[in-house]
Amino acid sequence: MVIPASADLAAGTLFSLQSKTVLLTGATGFLGRTMSRALLANGATVLTLGASERVATQAKSLRAVWGQDRVHPYRADLYDIPAVEEILARINREHPVVDVIVNNAHELGPRTGFNVPEGHLENATFDGWIRNLTGGVYWAALITQRIGFGMKTRGCGSIVNISTMYATVAPSPQLYAGTDFINPPGYSASKAALLAFTRYTASFWGPFGVRANAILPGPFSNTEETTANSVSQGDPFLERLKDRTVLGRLGNPVELAGAVLFLASDASSFVTGQALSVDGGWTIT
Repeated sequence: MVIPASADLAAGTLFSLQSKTVLLTGATGFLGRTMSRALLANGATVLTLGASERVATQAKSLRAVWGQDRVHPYRADLYDIPAVEEILARINREHPVVDVIVNNAHELGPRTGFNVPEGHLENATFDGWIRNLTGGVYWAALITQRIGFGMKTRGCGSIVNISTMYATVAPSPQLYAGTDFINPPGYSASKAALLAFTRYTASFWGPFGVRANAILPGPFSNTEETTANSVSQGDPFLERLKDRTVLGRLGNPVELAGAVLFLASDASSFVTGQALSVDGGWTIT
């Protein structure tokens, strides 16, 4: 995609996803729910892929706002690779042209080592490592292979991989001291691998018109996906997170919408292989 010098530079045109089809994984998660709305609000048809029945419930509510033909839910246990292969083959049959892939899915919970004793480096289990590596990089790699190959064949497309600031910096031990919270080593390692895979895809598929970029989110205000316990405002852990950012606060999911739209749309037509941090300045100090 080459943007002519005479192109309409209005934001509504530049960032538009009108007539584009987007495959979004992890669509029912904390960040995925907002991404779904942002993509739809800017004209995309969205294929939502999730592991639970929530994907159908979410699609019903989104269709009520955006229309029956704009939202297409798909459900699969993403650890069941044969089932995922079947779903991806079905997507290719039902939607032979996918313009954008947003690889957002990752299991954040006890089974991947979040906020449990097994999340500490000295206790990390083989299963925890494999689950992180599967969700952190293999799902994105498989979807890029099966769906992204069509982009390569057509000579255009954008792949947006949702990594984390912890792909480039280590978690601060002081954040977790005296708390039940822990960010497992497998998460950082898998998301760093996703960042490397992003650059690899950009390098090898760039000549075919396919772009690949990553977003590195920082601390966001809802911990629903990372802990089974409710964390209220004023909690010491949240206060430490706030204090660690340059902006002195946590992010809101809507603050990822601009980054997603930028990398998904033609506004970023000359951007590939990059990592865009949305972290309140966390990684600059």
